[in-house]
Amino acid sequence: MSPSTLQRVASGEEAAVRECLDLHGALVWSLARRFSPSLSDAEDAVQEIFLDLWKSAARFDPAAASEATFVAMIARRRLIDRQRKRQRRPDTESLPDVPPPSEALASATAEISAEASLAARAVAQLRPEQRQVLLLATCQGLSHEEIATSTGMPLGTVKAHARRGLLRVREILDDRRREPVAEEES
Repeated sequence: MSPSTLQRVASGEEAAVRECLDLHGALVWSLARRFSPSLSDAEDAVQEIFLDLWKSAARFDPAAASEATFVAMIARRRLIDRQRKRQRRPDTESLPDVPPPSEALASATAEISAEASLAARAVAQLRPEQRQVLLLATCQGLSHEEIATSTGMPLGTVKAHARRGLLRVREILDDRRREPVAEEES
C-alpha cells in the first residue's frame, strides 16, 4: 500500500504538500468559515490549520482514522482555540471613539438611568424563581442550559420562568408608561 498524503508530507515531500492542500483545502475552508466571524479571520485560520497540519502530519495513523477525519480534527481543535482566544480578548477594533460629554449625553444618561430604575423595580416584583433566572441570564450572561445546571432546575422550567418573567416585566413597564398619560388627561 502506498503512503498516504499526510505520511508523504511528514517525510518532507513537497508535491505532497500541494496535494494535501488540493485534497483538504475545501474541508478546512468550510470549517474555518463556519467558526470565523469574518473572511480575513477564516483566511488566517486556514493558514494556521495547515501549518499545524504540517507539524502534526507525522502523528497521522491510517489505522486509527482517515486523512479527512485527521484533518478535520486538527482544524476543529485549532478553530476552537481561536474562538476561545477571541472570547477572552475584547474586540477593540469595533469600539467607537468616545464623543466629548455634552448636554445631550447627560440627558441620555439620565433617561437610561431612569429606565434602568424602572426595569429594576419591575424585576423586583417578579416571583423569586423568575427573578433568579432573569438575573442569571442578563447579569451573568448564562444560557438556559447553564442556568438549569447551576440552579438544578429542569431546562423546560428555566425557559418557562424566563419567558413568563420577561412577559411580566413588559406588562409592568407598559402599565407604568401609561400611568403618567392617564394622570395628565384628568
